[in-house]
Amino acid sequence: MTPTVLTIILNWRTPGMTLQAAEAALREMEGIAGEITIVDNDSGDGSFEMLTEEVARRGWSRVRVLQSGRNGGFGAGNNFGIRAGLRNGARPDYVYILNSDAFPDTGAIRALIDHLETHPDTGFAGSYIHGPDGEAHLTSFRFPSIASEFEGAARTGPISRMLGSRAVPIPVPDRTSRVDWLAGASLMMRMDVLDRIGLFDETFFLYFEETDLCLRAAKAGFPTDYVRDSSVTHIGSASTGMQEWKQVPDYWFHSRLYYFRKNHGWFGAWAATKAHIAGGLIHRLRAGLTGKRPVDPPGFLRRLIAHDTAALLRPTTRRADPPRASDPTGA
Repeated sequence: MTPTVLTIILNWRTPGMTLQAAEAALREMEGIAGEITIVDNDSGDGSFEMLTEEVARRGWSRVRVLQSGRNGGFGAGNNFGIRAGLRNGARPDYVYILNSDAFPDTGAIRALIDHLETHPDTGFAGSYIHGPDGEAHLTSFRFPSIASEFEGAARTGPISRMLGSRAVPIPVPDRTSRVDWLAGASLMMRMDVLDRIGLFDETFFLYFEETDLCLRAAKAGFPTDYVRDSSVTHIGSASTGMQEWKQVPDYWFHSRLYYFRKNHGWFGAWAATKAHIAGGLIHRLRAGLTGKRPVDPPGFLRRLIAHDTAALLRPTTRRADPPRASDPTGA
């Protein structure tokens, strides 16, 4: 039986680029059962109207545009599209999330389907991501840990060599391989797995939501694979403006701490923060001795300390279970 794919593209004030992504996805969906859903994440800038009119004008019968009604972040927007499902009410076999600034190359979507079809134990499969200039983007990672927090913050040769096997970034694989988690720019997910583990945890506004989802899948026995034959061109940070950050936004600190607290408990989160602080102090000491500036944005370590100390000293509140794929409310 031919598998069905629901492709979801989340828009946040990038309607022109979103249409380009949809056009590329529509081309690569040729001969594949399913459809494309564009979710406007309450852009409030006319994006929804523009996207709706342009999709109708182009006669894209396999594409529909939905309005989420609120900007709950990356996970919430994609969850909205997943819950909406296919127009005919049928259940897709796979959900494919594609960034609005990502454009599948020839055969990219088919390669992910073929991989999941021939590897039934794999839960998620993601693409090789590269820039318009052909340069590979780093999108393959290990799960964060206390050791990786220390290594990543210290940025020091001897420490990185000693803890290299615990570092979060994995050098871009040159072949299809198993990884802990992948960035969500081009990620195909088995619907059966989502039914079992739930959708994105909407407590994350942005960042760490893919990490958490892949971790939950791995714990349930469904690992994530990096598929080298699936190639996607990615501009990168078009919606978030990450490349222009002068300081790390509050939601990054919230997401990081929530990830550790959720998956490693209060003591694990506190240990991860202390490890990051220790590594950060080593990095600053080394930078001072060599006359260089720390790599972190100004005030980063101070804000991390203030944020995590205040958050970890608050009374613990019960967190709702992750939203289920079959639950339209997410409650």
